[in-house]
Amino acid sequence: MTAAAPIARPLDVPWIHGSPSAKHDTDPEIQAHAYDEHTVILRQNKAVHYEAPFLFLLFGAERAVLIDTGATAEEEYFPLRATVDDLIAKWLARNPREHYPLLVLHTHPHGDHVAGDGQFTDRLDTVLVGADRATAWAYFGFGQDPEGTARVDLGGGRVLECLATPGHHEAAVTYYDPWTGFLLTGDTVYPGRLYIDDWPAFGRSIERLIAFAEEHPVTYVLGCHIEMTREPGVDYPIRTTHQPDEPPLQLTVEHLHRIRAAVTELGDRPSRYALDDLILCPKD
Repeated sequence: MTAAAPIARPLDVPWIHGSPSAKHDTDPEIQAHAYDEHTVILRQNKAVHYEAPFLFLLFGAERAVLIDTGATAEEEYFPLRATVDDLIAKWLARNPREHYPLLVLHTHPHGDHVAGDGQFTDRLDTVLVGADRATAWAYFGFGQDPEGTARVDLGGGRVLECLATPGHHEAAVTYYDPWTGFLLTGDTVYPGRLYIDDWPAFGRSIERLIAFAEEHPVTYVLGCHIEMTREPGVDYPIRTTHQPDEPPLQLTVEHLHRIRAAVTELGDRPSRYALDDLILCPKD
């Protein structure tokens, strides 16, 4: 595989969105969507956990990376390890390698993004990087006030660019994948309630993402949740386990500009602010 200018492929996926009750649930615990031959988007079933986070499995020529591990620890209810192993085995059947490690990274350390870590602690040829700020930022080489971009080479020209983007959480990291053009923003930007712990840091991170996108071809801005309905500015209640009227996961760079405009308008008096596709929810 070689890196080339990314092309935005269709992403009109009917994501599993929960059931009226657990007894009505017939969906798999994990939905795996092959975006292309080397990229899989995973979603946890809302009947298993209401957060229903999205995870990303990216294949390079020399190793794969799994970004986030979901909201449920028990493999009985959330067989993430088995799912990832099966996807890697199928990829290796098409792209034979004698040695193919797995790297596990995170967007931030909230429980719905790291709960499945324990499923990978004893996996051979696996590097599991802790999601806390001290561990993750040391791995990426970020300083106390990071402004540079770290790179994670998966081989074959697929080199992720990693940016520190605190605001939602002090340890938040955004990943840019040049193969797909995905800007993987975790809980910093997604179609839902953007919980903002540090308002000034969040504003700086949005500015940084806009500046980055001006110099890199971004196809989609992909966060880790869907919490909105298709009615502009209206979200599903917290802990909802059935969302039949979900909008798409993907956002655009234009959404970053809209967020920046809202941050500028609110200034130093942050408050809940609803846009059509997302809602700013500053702490307090």
